[in-house]
Amino acid sequence: MRFIKDLTPDTIKLLNRIYKQSSHYQVKQRAHCILLSYEEKTISELMEIFQISRRTIYNWMNDWEEYRLLGLYDRSVRGRKPIFNELQELQIKEWVKQSPKNLKKVLSQIEELWKITVSKDTLKRI
Repeated sequence: MRFIKDLTPDTIKLLNRIYKQSSHYQVKQRAHCILLSYEEKTISELMEIFQISRRTIYNWMNDWEEYRLLGLYDRSVRGRKPIFNELQELQIKEWVKQSPKNLKKVLSQIEELWKITVSKDTLKRI
């Protein structure tokens, strides 16, 4: 059995406030889960209440124990690194302005200059 322990009265008040007033649904859920765990609800009971997996409950608890209040919020995710840097994107925009109807020409310039192969859709996104 795993429970959240050692919550101060101030922390409990803050978690209750977050649970009731936060505009982020997931943050509300996590705060509520921490409070219920402190009240010694079992992992199985928490799974039933929140309709989530055991692994998710453990992740929430681990985040709480490691980061405290910051653990209630999602951390930023990296995502894919950009293909082009800012200067390259500016150059590409200039090329597209010069020949907006001929993206194949821009694609060949990119490949010739930077040795990067991309699709027309990537150009359109830029």
